[in-house]
Amino acid sequence: MNTLALLAALTVSAQAAPLKGVDAAALDRSAAPCQDFYRFACGGWLKANPIPADQSRWGRFNELAERTKEVLRGVLEEAAASPRDDSDRRIGALYGACMDEAGVEAKGLAPMAATLAEVDGLASAAALPPVLARLHRAGVDAGFSFGSDQDYKDSTKVIAAVDQSGLGLPDRDYYLKEDAKSVDLRKAYEWHAARTFGLAGDDPQTAARRAAAVLRFETALAKASMDRVARRDPANTYHKMGKDGLAALTPGFDWGLYLAEAGGPAWNEANAASPAFLEGFAALLAQAPLSELKDYLRWRVLAADSPLLGRAFVEENFDFYGRRLTGAKELKSRWKRCADLVNGALGEDLGRRYVAKAYPREAKARMDALVADVVTALGRDIDALEWMTPPTKQRAKDKLKAMRNKVGYPAKWRDYSAVTVDAKDLLASVRSARAFELRRQLAKIGRPVDRDEWFMTPPTVNAYYSSQMNDINFPAGILQPPFFDAGRDDAVNLGGIGAVIGHELTHGFDDQGRKFDAKGNMEDWWTPADAAAFEGRAACFVDQYGAYAPLPGVSLNGKLTLGENTADNGGLRVALMAARARGTGGAADADGFTASQRVFVGFAQVWCQNRTEEVARMLAQVDPHSAAEFRVKGPLSNMPEFAEAFACRPGEPMVRPEPCRVW
Repeated sequence: MNTLALLAALTVSAQAAPLKGVDAAALDRSAAPCQDFYRFACGGWLKANPIPADQSRWGRFNELAERTKEVLRGVLEEAAASPRDDSDRRIGALYGACMDEAGVEAKGLAPMAATLAEVDGLASAAALPPVLARLHRAGVDAGFSFGSDQDYKDSTKVIAAVDQSGLGLPDRDYYLKEDAKSVDLRKAYEWHAARTFGLAGDDPQTAARRAAAVLRFETALAKASMDRVARRDPANTYHKMGKDGLAALTPGFDWGLYLAEAGGPAWNEANAASPAFLEGFAALLAQAPLSELKDYLRWRVLAADSPLLGRAFVEENFDFYGRRLTGAKELKSRWKRCADLVNGALGEDLGRRYVAKAYPREAKARMDALVADVVTALGRDIDALEWMTPPTKQRAKDKLKAMRNKVGYPAKWRDYSAVTVDAKDLLASVRSARAFELRRQLAKIGRPVDRDEWFMTPPTVNAYYSSQMNDINFPAGILQPPFFDAGRDDAVNLGGIGAVIGHELTHGFDDQGRKFDAKGNMEDWWTPADAAAFEGRAACFVDQYGAYAPLPGVSLNGKLTLGENTADNGGLRVALMAARARGTGGAADADGFTASQRVFVGFAQVWCQNRTEEVARMLAQVDPHSAAEFRVKGPLSNMPEFAEAFACRPGEPMVRPEPCRVW
């Protein structure tokens, strides 16, 4: 699944004033468009919008997410005070349990005492499988992950799925790199674990010993893990096998015991996404002292539940994951954290109420029309490609024609009636929601694929394309200013949400999406000549973005970001085509810009963003999306249409001498 950004959620009560055209206040007219269009479009906004203390980055996505939370807060407070139905009772009670800080504080570690005792009582590595299954039901990320997925080669089937997991740092490379910053961060992580163990009752010596054991154990898991770039190739993460195959990869780990406790229907085949990881996991169980396995599991329990415990645990968790890792200075207000919690646990219960308040039907109708226009533009773009042969063009157009678009919210709301919410027990309520979600995922195994399912909640400020579903998805949360406004100039809407639509459509034809056919099956439908032409053009993007540095000495990973960069470039191009095809509406000189210029400014202004050095460094390592500045400069510098619109001359920074283009 590809997504537009790493963010979530929107507002009505605190909604920004509507803009009919570009955001004039965001501009910096002292900057020359052909020298630095990001500064020209966003300089005013960047100066007027420093990073709030509780954020590590502050951009238009974040603005919208914060406005969304205000809407969600109103929904949740209303549901807690005057519930109208069972959905309201669930979300209101969970929000109330989360907001009851004094009640949470009074409980201390009691809600997880039984789980910690079970870990401490583990008699041997051979006894791990049922214990690990119960931890997974409780939402504890330990060892591997187990769930379900569509069969890559038969998208009508859902099969069991096992994958690498169980690390506390953001990526395997955090454990393996030997530069000074990586070494310092590992030390900070070890200290964080030690302090958390101390809060849980360990004396300093025991806490330090356990923390060192955790780092050793997780480093071994990291060494066995597949890197992010390798995982971009679906062929590398598709290894279908039966229970005997899993057993062969993991001698000493009894899958029968694990599966009996995990639940779900019987199955005969699973996708082991990372066989080398499972082999490494089994080897680690055989080699590591039992005490280290127990220390690791105890840590994973504490790490999973620390945000749900008393203030000391919450602050310690924030000190590392917020302050140290991302550069945020202050913990977010409790109500914000609680709104996020409910959205994550009961997202479609909450989403129903959100949609009723924030997403009118007329907005959906206009969005549907924009999607249709951008789809038509991409079809014309494929027709005009000089590098693609007719047989592959036809397959590409067949795939585009088969692509479904889902806008706003699901056709059928999820039933959370099996979740038990106790307004006086936060951890038990969250664990019930976690267990429900695992049961829901496992229940899919062997059933027909539900093509109406959504993988994001309606309030989410994001969008995604699914290769296996072959569909594009736009939650109501992102269908708000500055991305979309039903009363706004078409040109600016197409620069904003139009480019997002194009972005998601183009994901169906990026380095990952192109390996799946119109039905969502992994299939090589390209002629060898076309595949070679694609790879050559994609390599241009790898080199272009790999040369961008968000910080001195920190470059983007052009291979990791290839899919998103391809989508950014292709998405903007087809959005511009759609704008020109519909005449874009409004006067040609509105806001002092021509219609084409408004598309480009509208596109750039959704990416205005300030961020801390810490989060910029982290995202350069783990984020498949390029830094915001380069999501603007990269595509525009590749487009002759941009240079023509702003009269840019060859040799100026916003005009690449050899532009990259796939779509």
